[in-house]
Amino acid sequence: MSAPKDRKEAYRQMRAKQAAERERARKGMLAGDERYYPARDKGPARKFARDWVDSRRLPSQYFLPFSLFILLVTWIPWPPAIQPVVIGYVITIGWPLMMFGVLFTSIFVAWKVKKQVAEKYPDESLRGVGFYAAMRALQIRRLRFPPPTVLPGGKPVPPKK
Repeated sequence: MSAPKDRKEAYRQMRAKQAAERERARKGMLAGDERYYPARDKGPARKFARDWVDSRRLPSQYFLPFSLFILLVTWIPWPPAIQPVVIGYVITIGWPLMMFGVLFTSIFVAWKVKKQVAEKYPDESLRGVGFYAAMRALQIRRLRFPPPTVLPGGKPVPPKK
């Protein structure tokens, strides 16, 4: 690149350079290159937590779809005779059951991951690893970032063609 002639040209060159850097970082993150991950996702303990969560099907990963389902059920115009019954069951059984499942799963995941990270990586800091794993377990698998590298059952993800 040549030296900019004026301030506008300098800004244009700077923006183009930053856009190219962001694109390179995005591709690196999607490819699984840990150099490009944000600080919260770096390190062997976080990698272990991601793989531990991604290798399992957990009830908490269905939290968002189940919430959407409950909302849709309450918005459906049911016949007046059964609408209070449906909404009553949803509010008294559906929501509490879902919240208990999410809370229990989150506590279990955090406890289990912290315990295993402490055993496997004794020199690594445990700070935030359990919460990190619990929050990842709440996400829909396809929307997790960094993308999962293992399938449920612990098999590696096949490369994309």
